[in-house]
Amino acid sequence: MARKQYLVTGMSCEHCAASITEEVSQVSGVTGVDVDVAAATVAVDGTGLDDARLCAAIVEAGYEVRALVLA
Repeated sequence: MARKQYLVTGMSCEHCAASITEEVSQVSGVTGVDVDVAAATVAVDGTGLDDARLCAAIVEAGYEVRALVLA
């Protein structure tokens, strides 16, 4: 299982977190989504994760992906 983490702008509340979680959870291979509004990060767990699809899901939810956070 892999974990990818993204720096995301525009999040301000739990509704934002719920919107992102809903969209990202629909991407193939995703098994978990952890949104930290205060840290402006979205962490995604799963197998065969595709950055382009994950970023597109975050954008679809209405937010901007600023960067992939490298561990």
